[in-house]
Amino acid sequence: QYKFRDLTIEELKNVNKTYPNFTFSMNTYTFKDGSQKDLLNFSGTVPVKYGNSYNIPIRLWILDSHPFAPPICFLKPTVNMGISVGKHVDAHGRIYLPYLQNWSHPNSTVIGLIKEMIAKFEEELPLYSLSSSDADRQSELLSYIAKITEGETDMKSKSKIGGGKTKGCFNKITVVGAGDLGIACVLAVAAKGAADRVVLLDLSEGAAKGGTMDLEIFALPNVEISKDFSASADSKVVVLTVNSLGNAQTYLDVIQSNVDLFRGIIPAISHYSQNTVLLVASHPVEVMTYVSWKLSAFPKSRVIGVGANLDTERFQYILTNLLKAEVLAKDAWIIGEQGEDKVSSWTSCNLVANQTEAMATRTSREKVANRAMEVLKGKGQRSWSVGLSVADLIDSILKDKRKVHSVSTLAKGCCSINSEVFLSLPCILGTSGVIEMVKLEEDPLAQEKLQSSAGSIHDLQQQLKL
Repeated sequence: QYKFRDLTIEELKNVNKTYPNFTFSMNTYTFKDGSQKDLLNFSGTVPVKYGNSYNIPIRLWILDSHPFAPPICFLKPTVNMGISVGKHVDAHGRIYLPYLQNWSHPNSTVIGLIKEMIAKFEEELPLYSLSSSDADRQSELLSYIAKITEGETDMKSKSKIGGGKTKGCFNKITVVGAGDLGIACVLAVAAKGAADRVVLLDLSEGAAKGGTMDLEIFALPNVEISKDFSASADSKVVVLTVNSLGNAQTYLDVIQSNVDLFRGIIPAISHYSQNTVLLVASHPVEVMTYVSWKLSAFPKSRVIGVGANLDTERFQYILTNLLKAEVLAKDAWIIGEQGEDKVSSWTSCNLVANQTEAMATRTSREKVANRAMEVLKGKGQRSWSVGLSVADLIDSILKDKRKVHSVSTLAKGCCSINSEVFLSLPCILGTSGVIEMVKLEEDPLAQEKLQSSAGSIHDLQQQLKL
């Protein structure tokens, strides 16, 4: 059942050579959402020097998407040990480390993880010795902790939260990335009331800073900030806003850097929320939506890019309110790829019955559309405006509005496109993502531009290493 069996076995062989005291087994692990899987896991002790030398017992669970997702790590204290809750360990013995948060194959390994674990434990010892009386009280707590570390369902996942709703009934979304765009998405979704709970997954190193710190200070209701992928569990929609800030020199290097970043994110996200809709806002959106689709192995309907939704809403607004062409606006769309190569199109060509009048009306429509496109060019896309667009899409998905949006979707089979590329096209959105693609009128110029965009995007994708 392991997707990358050979890689996993090779790595565990290396662990066994370095730490021969570890014992390996296959057991059932139950996640916070109640789902279960049989997973490889190993237990043993790691040597830690904290004045004296200590052997700290740990247990690591290897996910079936390993090595592209980090292990789940726990302390495994005996009845005579108490857990020292700190920045790297919670009250249940779950271990949190920067190495886990920044996990990225092939740079990240279990051996490297254990080395950082030892280093962090030498700064702050995670366990302490109990007296005999404390040990008796500790045994009851350990029986509960064992339920978690042995794969039993966390009791919290069964508890009710907010208004008598169970967690599974909540419209929960996760925003991955705590940069300006990520925070803008959180604020826009909260303001629109589109979700019952919003998790902001901050993957940056170090303590909370900037906007993330401000969110913590002013504590928005129903907004949670976390550095742990497990906080995203059971999300109905996951929004991806992260972009790599590496030292890439070429455009291809920049995109490859983003791909490498996604390789450490998508498997973990899809593991914790197996039925979610992925909504991609990272750049370039067409390519990163394709990458998310490939890495998640989700159906194409549940992987969507924000695409030209913002441009389309602006385009329709300009036609209606500035150019007073409300009749045209309802059928007007911006399609294709983001940037200079986007193109206007229409979903209705039944303008008039007479062919001569139809030609004249079509020419008049194109003139109005060209004027609208000129106005649209002067409108930049700031983080807060994209955040509003994301909130609009989430609202349509969670509330199953069956509203039409121009979003990045798999375009293969449309407009004579034969390659696996994502382009913005009008789609009906609902709780399962893209329900149906809306048919566009036949426009040779628009089709030519779409095919050109598809060709250049496909060529770029072929150069990437997934």
